[in-house]
Amino acid sequence: MSIVLEQLTKRYEGHPVVNSLTLEIPDGEFFVLLGPSGSGKSTALRMVAGLTPIDGGRVLLHGRDVTGAPPQQRGVGFVFQQYALFRHMSVAQNVEFALRVRKVPPAERRRRRDELLELVGLAGLGDRMPAQLSGGQQQRVALARALAHHPQVLLLDEPFGSLDARIRTELRRALRALQTSLGVTTIFVTHDQEEAFELADRLGVMNNGRLLEVGPPAELYRHPQTEFVATFLGTANLLVGRALANGVQVGPLHFPLGTETNAVGNSNRVQVLFRPEDVALAATPESLGCPALGRGEVEAVTFTGSFERLQLRLPTIEGVRSLAPPVTYGDKALPVVATREQDRVWRHPLRQGDHVWVGVRRIHALVHPGLSFMILDDGSPAAQEALDFGERLAQLASARITVLSVGEERAVDQQAMRERYGRGLVGFEVRPAHGEVQLAIREAVERGPCDLVIWGAELPLNETEVETAEQILGMGDHHLLIVPSHCPVPAHALISVAGGEPGKEDVLFGGRLLRHIPARATLFSVLAPGADTRQQERIEHFLESGERTLHLLGVPVERLVRSGSIVEEILQQLRSGGHDLLILGAPLTRRQDQVRLRGAVRDLLTELSDHPVLIVHTPVVPA
Repeated sequence: MSIVLEQLTKRYEGHPVVNSLTLEIPDGEFFVLLGPSGSGKSTALRMVAGLTPIDGGRVLLHGRDVTGAPPQQRGVGFVFQQYALFRHMSVAQNVEFALRVRKVPPAERRRRRDELLELVGLAGLGDRMPAQLSGGQQQRVALARALAHHPQVLLLDEPFGSLDARIRTELRRALRALQTSLGVTTIFVTHDQEEAFELADRLGVMNNGRLLEVGPPAELYRHPQTEFVATFLGTANLLVGRALANGVQVGPLHFPLGTETNAVGNSNRVQVLFRPEDVALAATPESLGCPALGRGEVEAVTFTGSFERLQLRLPTIEGVRSLAPPVTYGDKALPVVATREQDRVWRHPLRQGDHVWVGVRRIHALVHPGLSFMILDDGSPAAQEALDFGERLAQLASARITVLSVGEERAVDQQAMRERYGRGLVGFEVRPAHGEVQLAIREAVERGPCDLVIWGAELPLNETEVETAEQILGMGDHHLLIVPSHCPVPAHALISVAGGEPGKEDVLFGGRLLRHIPARATLFSVLAPGADTRQQERIEHFLESGERTLHLLGVPVERLVRSGSIVEEILQQLRSGGHDLLILGAPLTRRQDQVRLRGAVRDLLTELSDHPVLIVHTPVVPA
């Protein structure tokens, strides 16, 4: 193997930006590392190059451990997005620079320089200065310079990112031809899916510091194994369905499987993927030639050159939830994206507002990850309550459980715990942990994120316990469920929202949990005394949209608006409304690297008793 990365890890301010990345790249392969901005791909590349220190793991290049070696001893060539040419040197001098540093004789330097300038299409331009070249030509010089000293590995960090589309296409083709002719092992970092598909022998998809999937581009596009990869690699239509012996069920509709899928464990829920090109459109269901999804309305038509893209709205299908395209908050329609080649467009033209039958030619089923719970267990009676409550909830929601067993001197019988709590669950794991709770949570979340941390604590919380809640929320993007003693599985939740974008997450995650229990909900909002008509209309509109969203998830819901003190009105509604779960959005702030709960949420935690509280994590903002 040319490149072997073993558990490569890099942290900034205690948080991993590259998290235990393990990868093998064979000799001569063109490997593309693909991911959104901030996914850790550029940091990983710089660690391979030796430009960024490594906090954990190893880098091996052609069998040699170079983890602690400086960049010049690694045998790599590096090309940046910003060209990084020496502005005071000519093209020829730039290309020769690495050879001059290595004291290569002048005649050999000139021979290598001329050879590379010919290869990159710049023969005869050696006397020009960088400022006399176009952006595409400058990047060709940077590529020639990186290859001058015969590197064993070539690393490219979004090298075409600042160029226009036509030049990018030309340089991609030139780079691929050059890499093939030289046979140099290459890692190319990009966030552009089209670029990745065109260049890669294999590609790896990164997100949040993790390498999620690796494979040939066509395989990852057609048969992804995770929701993120399915939706990141091109446009995806992704629904939740059920696996059957001879296909999948999407609501009342049955589709034969176009591809194989992995076993789904103890849950038969799957994610049903079909690409826009897999969508058939016809005037009648009989003309589709494939299973019909329904009759929809054309919402938008976009001309893209070789094909046409259509956004369609179908009536909701009972029991079907769309993951992608995302359903607009409060919308009841089922969105579908379709593409058609121009010959089909000419035969059956469609315009905005037209109605058409929609079918699906081919689907791929992914394992549905379901919800993931982490339960904190310190051996206390409160932790026992949390374990009992969490197990009942997980059975209903087909959720996976990780028990984080904290405490310095505790001996945990993991087999006995699995026997008691893990029977019938999709997944169950016990992880012993030592030291402070928040650090144990952070380490566990780095190994595998969870949706919900369940913590047993008696309400109301004292100040120390509020700080513990803040620390738990500060260790990731998970939500927090605080469980007091003797709690039944909720049957009627109070979702308290203030409206606006953060409130949407409260409704969406609350609905995602409640639909499995199942439980009904009251959407509740408190207006300040003297709120004007505009404020009242805004919150009513938000609650109406929330009601439609919850109905789409299958959660019975009612709406309620009050006026007065937020804390007093919520406490009063809990007492009088028969609720057994409070769901709150937490306006989190960060001060000196510590997440803080503030406002009504903090006040409620120090006054509330008896009811479990679900705190929905919203984006952290500076204090």
